[in-house]
Amino acid sequence: MKKKVPRLKTDRQAEAFLAQDLSNLDSSQFKPAQFEFEKKDDQINMRVPKPLLDAVESSGQGAWYPLYALHSGNSRTRDGHTE
Repeated sequence: MKKKVPRLKTDRQAEAFLAQDLSNLDSSQFKPAQFEFEKKDDQINMRVPKPLLDAVESSGQGAWYPLYALHSGNSRTRDGHTE
């Protein structure tokens, strides 16, 4: 008999459920979901600790992430240099 996903009320319950063998899980109970991603019209500015910013920047090595005005109003170019 296929297993249904129980109603999980806490992260701990979800982690315990996912830690078990899910090969007998009844996947017919799942429905497709759609997410709407609207155009972004506004922006926010955040101050973050330097180690956190360094970690974000190093995780993007080899890929370009638009890092605008991250350091004291300086913007970064595609190659990571400040203007």
